[in-house]
Amino acid sequence: MNNDLLSINIKALERFKTLCSDLIKSHNKIKQYKTLKSSSGHIVPVYVDNDRALHSLNDPRREAKRLTDTLNDEGFVVILGLGGGYLLEAALDREETSFVLVIDFNIKSIKELLGLIDYSKSFNDPRFYILIDSDYQFIEQFILDNYKPALYGSLATIPLRTRTNTDTEKFNNTVVTMENAIKKVSRDYSVQAHFGTVWFSNIIRNIIKVEPVYDPVPAIKHAAITAAGPSLDIHIKEIKKRRNDFFLISTDTSLPCLLFEKIYPDAVVSIDCQHVSYHHFFTGIPDGTLLFLDLASPPIVACQAAKPLFFSGSHPLTAYISLHWCSLPHIDTSGGNITYTAVALAEKMGAEKIEMFGTDYSYPFGQTYAKGSYVYPYFEKKQKRLDTLEGLSSTFLYRTPLSKKFNDKNWYYENASLSFYREQLEQKSIHADFELIHRQGSGAPIKLLSQTSKIKKSNLFTYGKYLINAEDFLSEYMNNIISLPLSEPYNEKHINIFTTLLPAAAALRHRDPHLNKKDLLEKTKNYCIEKIKKTLANYKNNMEA
Repeated sequence: MNNDLLSINIKALERFKTLCSDLIKSHNKIKQYKTLKSSSGHIVPVYVDNDRALHSLNDPRREAKRLTDTLNDEGFVVILGLGGGYLLEAALDREETSFVLVIDFNIKSIKELLGLIDYSKSFNDPRFYILIDSDYQFIEQFILDNYKPALYGSLATIPLRTRTNTDTEKFNNTVVTMENAIKKVSRDYSVQAHFGTVWFSNIIRNIIKVEPVYDPVPAIKHAAITAAGPSLDIHIKEIKKRRNDFFLISTDTSLPCLLFEKIYPDAVVSIDCQHVSYHHFFTGIPDGTLLFLDLASPPIVACQAAKPLFFSGSHPLTAYISLHWCSLPHIDTSGGNITYTAVALAEKMGAEKIEMFGTDYSYPFGQTYAKGSYVYPYFEKKQKRLDTLEGLSSTFLYRTPLSKKFNDKNWYYENASLSFYREQLEQKSIHADFELIHRQGSGAPIKLLSQTSKIKKSNLFTYGKYLINAEDFLSEYMNNIISLPLSEPYNEKHINIFTTLLPAAAALRHRDPHLNKKDLLEKTKNYCIEKIKKTLANYKNNMEA
């Protein structure tokens, strides 16, 4: 081993502090590698025990280029196995490459390689990242945190076969882990691609409407949540009979169902950023009913209450707002649906027991929603001679692929989204510090695992102090966007601003998939700047009127 070469390589890895520390501490008494020179004059590491070379002994660079040439426009490249670094070099040589991650195991053998080959040029490239001996949960989280499809496009995985074949189980598990992470990223990206610009526009316009609420919303102990599944019709009499037993939280979709039965909830919650969510509020909000809204909700919905209670959801801009303007209550919206958010809201308000009604996460007997929900009057208004009410309802039901399933009493339809929503709620129940009860109806069974013996956290729905007024915050944020460089930002301030723009960038890339990274960032900046300018101008005009 060449100690000078080892020092050069570790120096090039100095931004990975934990890895460098582990490399320095590790000692390998058993030699695993020797080196041979290829016909092209390049050094190739070879296993000592079986003489298998990790790369071509003819021309390892040409071999690596041939493998990376099979890629298309993938900007995020994962290489399984460091080897002699030729795949890493070839990936970094691609114009399309924006991020390269090397995953490998056995720090002792990696240290040995660093004393045999000079990797410093590749290691010093800011696009390069490396994970050695990371557990699978860490690998998954790394992909979730760093793979941004709006910025990098698709993800490609290139295995160094000679290396992966000697540690099959670890690398196979790594591939499975990555596939799970990519599914989650793809699901999030798909939503961002559809709603990213709408979210941004709504958040910017709602900021002006946020008013300080320095007194926390009163804590509750027992909550009931109504969703708009068809099973709500089964439970509506019980809810009416027990109305005074609990704090009643209505999802926006179920609000007209309750009002139709003259049941007035204590609160209603909405997270849908689309204008269609306004349909849930055509019947109005009863006096005394609190309106809880994700900051990304449509401003027209916020107008339904004199003082809506905004909260921070999963959008990175709302997290930035809470840090730099006003600390908003954070409600977990990661379940992707309104019932999950309503449960999280009740949890935030201190509930020790939460009952759920109308939570079907399926279409029992092919029925989509409970009586009184917005879809029925909506379809009645849209129906024509050739587009009947039944036809519109069927089109709505079959808009996504469905699978027919059975429970003990009846059958129901289920799709991928509804299954995902149900699984997310089931996962949340595992870690719950409250009792979560599902009033089973005709829909898909829900397996809840909440335990009442867990220590209850101290939760309150409360706001922090305003650091500056809304106009000044928006002006400052706009100037930060203007100063954002078109090349990928690296300092902490740039990264914080850049992250808030990613959902909007996803939507803009979806509209124009051929945009390169620089043009996408420029287009995203211009879109966001214009939205802020327009919001500030409208606010100024309203104040002067």
